This record gives sequence, C-alpha cells and structure tokens, in this order.
Amino acid sequence: MKLSTFLISLSFIWLIACKKENTTIVLETPSEVAKESIIELNTSFGPMHIWLYKQTPLHRKNFLALADSGYFNGMTFHRIIQDFVIQGGDPNSKDADTTNDGSGGPGYTIPAEFKSSLKHVYGALGAARTNNPAKASSGSQFYIVSNKNGTANLNMNYTVFGQVIRGLDTAYTISTQPKNELDRPLSNITMQVKVVKYTVAELKEKFNFDVAKADSL
Repeated sequence: MKLSTFLISLSFIWLIACKKENTTIVLETPSEVAKESIIELNTSFGPMHIWLYKQTPLHRKNFLALADSGYFNGMTFHRIIQDFVIQGGDPNSKDADTTNDGSGGPGYTIPAEFKSSLKHVYGALGAARTNNPAKASSGSQFYIVSNKNGTANLNMNYTVFGQVIRGLDTAYTISTQPKNELDRPLSNITMQVKVVKYTVAELKEKFNFDVAKADSL
C-alpha cells in the first residue's frame, strides 16, 4: 500500500472513532414518547379536561372522533341540575329554537358498555340515552356529574366513559346558573371541544392524573 493511501485510510478511521466517542445515545422511556388523547372542553366559566376510559372503547372512539371533527363546537349545555348533572352534546342546541333541545343527535346510538368499576362519582362523564331496553347510549349527548357526592343511582344504568381530571369547579358552577322550568339555562352556555395530547408524565405533572391507575379500573 502506498504511504499516501495508508495515511488517508488511517485518518478516515480516526475520524470515525472520534465521532463514535463523542456520540451520546439518549434512550427515551415509552411515557416520554407516547402521548395520550384527552378532551379539552372550554366554556365561558372555564375549561374542563376529561379523561376517556379505555375500558369503554366504543364510547371513547366515538367521542374522540366527534371532538376531533369539531362536532361539539357551538353546542350548549341545554340541561343543568345542581347536585345532579349538566348535560350537552345535542346539535339542536346550536340554533335559536330551544324547544327541541335534548332530542337531537348524530343519527345513531352506541351499545351500552357498563363496567361496575366505573361509577358515577363527582365529575364522571356519562352517556345520555333515551328509554330503550338495551340501554344504548346517544351518539353524542353526554352529561357530567355535578353532585360532589356522586349519583350512585345511575350506576350500571348509564354508561360512564370518562372523568373530569381538571375543572370540577367549572362543572359545578355551570350547574348553579339560572334556568327555566325545563332546566335549560336562561343564557346559553356554549362549548368548544377539542382533542389534546399529553404524555403520561405530563398528565401526572400537570393534572396529578395517574394513567396506569385509571387503566386498571
């Protein structure tokens, strides 16, 4: 081998060695990489952040899809009862006619997904429904429990598919607003709903929410 060729080869090997020596490999944990989808529901009284249970996959998938499409934006909480629930998700509530609020939806229902471990505690997100034998849920109407002691009488009768992890005070404040004899607020309480994403670590830090614990219910 010629001396010049040998020196070039040696220099190339030395550069590779230096590059490898100065390279630091940082391994990220799964919780730092993967992000969880949660619901951010904004109102004039403040926001609510809501976890959707993976134990109710049909309801979770449907609600995420509707929220991601902007379906809920501009709807109102058309029914509020202090120490019980606040209810929304009816597309009829977007217009000026208040007489049909509570009767609308996307045109389909969702099979009930009852889980004895998912209860109607304060801040629980439940699926509204008509009186039907299968207890199938409305495709879009939902309620949030505003009773600080929960509403145990609804357990295993209506599907619980989420939980407010921040903004319980917002839900309670909405439930106390002036309303008419049909429990409709005298002033529209509109919502803007979107899907936001956080890592498991961020959910713990920002919301003090334990994903593993929720997934084990």
